[in-house]
Amino acid sequence: MAEPTVAVFRPDDERIDEAVDLLDSLGATPVPDPMLAVEPTGAVPRTDADRVVLTSKTGAELVGDAGWDPGEAAVCAIGPATADALREAGYEVDLVPAEYTSAGLVDALADDGADGARVEVARSDHGSEVLLDGLDVAGAYSHETVLYRLVRPAGSGESAELAADGDLDAACFTSSLTVEHFLGAADARGVREEAIAGLDEAVVGVIGEPTRETAADHGIDVDVVASEATFEALARETVAATRRE
Repeated sequence: MAEPTVAVFRPDDERIDEAVDLLDSLGATPVPDPMLAVEPTGAVPRTDADRVVLTSKTGAELVGDAGWDPGEAAVCAIGPATADALREAGYEVDLVPAEYTSAGLVDALADDGADGARVEVARSDHGSEVLLDGLDVAGAYSHETVLYRLVRPAGSGESAELAADGDLDAACFTSSLTVEHFLGAADARGVREEAIAGLDEAVVGVIGEPTRETAADHGIDVDVVASEATFEALARETVAATRRE
């Protein structure tokens, strides 16, 4: 069987390189097509919170570069990649949820006594409302600081053209925004409908339920929802699904 051609949309840094290496190791032909570029805002988390939540590796790196001091606040990470980045930046991580999602983080914070606590959420401008809404329900006093904006890089969209031509076997979407930016790139190249049709013939993998919902809202059928919200799980399960087709 020929190696499946798999599009990956990680940011254009070491994450896209690691994704390409992983797909290579799985016997796939990677199509790296970064759909996210980071524009830092220069903001840092507030210093008067009881708990500070970081939801991405990018956010962890930005607060580290800024020399942010959490003081007495407990530092919480949405998952292991964010936690590793925080530790590499010199921070102690006090909480990582068992489920690496916004809902999982809300549950972990609620179990940890979020009721009445001041919770600072530091993340991108496209963070899920699930986290803030869930913290409100849990009785926390939440505040959001936007550390960076996520934009679509100029020149993205090779994968959309491949999908439109029927030359893409699979795609790994790691967030709702990667779905939206993929479609934006397809629009810019005049192949939106053809690209969606091409994805219908391919294996579409997503990192979690919110991303699946976004894809479905845009008419994209999802074949794989990763069993764990990590790129490794998403890539392995998506590539495996191409071999069952």
